Amino acid sequence: MNQKEKILGRLPGDLSKEELIARIIRVDQAGEYGAKRIYEGQLSVLSGTKDEPVLREMADTEVVHLDTFNKIMVERRVRPTLLAPLWHVAGFALGAGTALMGREAAMACTVAVEEVIEEHYSHQAAQLASEEEPEILEIIERFRKDEAEHKETALLEGAENAPGYPFLASAVKSCSRVAIWLSERI
Repeated sequence: MNQKEKILGRLPGDLSKEELIARIIRVDQAGEYGAKRIYEGQLSVLSGTKDEPVLREMADTEVVHLDTFNKIMVERRVRPTLLAPLWHVAGFALGAGTALMGREAAMACTVAVEEVIEEHYSHQAAQLASEEEPEILEIIERFRKDEAEHKETALLEGAENAPGYPFLASAVKSCSRVAIWLSERI
């Protein structure tokens, strides 16, 4: 362990700064890809309804987030998660599946996913506070605010009226947390 790691409070076995940053970039790119696919799934069912404009607006934000992390991945030479093909299918299936359950269920899915991502970004911001990574920290903070807005929009759109809302939200949150954990590591 070098002197800088001692000062930053790293212990043997902790990720180095480079490993931490790569993990953050990898998981955030995967998460934004998954979010894009969720909205694509929702729109495959709810296109042409009164919900399409709000879903498209949120989906467009996720595309900007994804494009940003794709660019950072290339610049920083960070490999993507090996689970991208799974997130391609799972994200779409989650979006389409909840939309088939009804507009409120689609919004409940959005609330649950965005709540987990908002917490995730907050945790990352705390990790980055001592890492001298102002560019990535600023991006995460900005994107966290966007995700919080999506959550609030979905709540205003009736997410809590979804049949079985507590169960549905809990299941989606659990799956999202597992996806984050896996994408950080694989």
